[in-house]
Amino acid sequence: MTAPRVLLATARELPRPVHENTLLLDAFAARGVGAALVPWDGDADWGAADVVVVRTPWDYPGRAREFLAWADRVDAVTRLANPARVLRWNSHKQYLLELAEAGVPTVPTRVVRAGARTAEQRAALRGLGEVVVKPGVGSGARGALRGPAGSPAVVEHLEQLATHSDVLVQPYVPAVADGELSVLHLGGHYSHAVCKLPATGDYRVQGHHGGSVRRHEATPDERAAADRALAAVPGGDELLYARVDLVRGAPVTAENPAGLQLMELELIEPELFLGSSDGAADRYAEEIGRLLG
Repeated sequence: MTAPRVLLATARELPRPVHENTLLLDAFAARGVGAALVPWDGDADWGAADVVVVRTPWDYPGRAREFLAWADRVDAVTRLANPARVLRWNSHKQYLLELAEAGVPTVPTRVVRAGARTAEQRAALRGLGEVVVKPGVGSGARGALRGPAGSPAVVEHLEQLATHSDVLVQPYVPAVADGELSVLHLGGHYSHAVCKLPATGDYRVQGHHGGSVRRHEATPDERAAADRALAAVPGGDELLYARVDLVRGAPVTAENPAGLQLMELELIEPELFLGSSDGAADRYAEEIGRLLG
């Protein structure tokens, strides 16, 4: 049997079926390109594939070191998309500080290092109103807590997280209630966009927290904001896929007339909402096909 030319890395177990993986496999089958979905921590012969695409290894936050070591090994024997150095840079949300320093409008972020003393933890909360506290390495709003900065619940949550991980402290952005915009790039170009909405009374937009998704056509301002963020990524010219999560609430300026700010930049294993845009799975398969040569 001929080895698949494309391997799509996933997790051994996923919390739910991922329809866009099926769409992508169908798009490859229609093109006569062998492709398979395999666990990243399995025994696949990664070097036998022409391209390994990081798709849905949604268990990586709890095994970040192991996952990044795997990425380095794969990157050394074949083409990995996105590249290992990009995955490493994007794996810790401290990248938000780097982008802010580069002039990208970003939700203000403070980082509390693992093992930080109580005084350092309190300092990260000082001067803030309502905040969101979450792990520095994580996804899907897991481990996140929203509340008043000085409340016992927030102080305790920060203290508990900091015993074993770096922690992010961010001011809560009320505009999240109106929707978080996800601008999707494939092959370095704009592909489509969606608006993610939290359930009433919540701030988390993920489906497992009751959030919902609707189609959205990104405006020129939204596309420009996404382009600005991606242009500041080290190795950004090598990206196969990217999801730029934006929210309003930044100061309105001549350069940022929509007041958009970066919430997160998803370059590892984002849901790409391929089913929310006609032809998106085909566009993605075509971009991967270009990597095959």
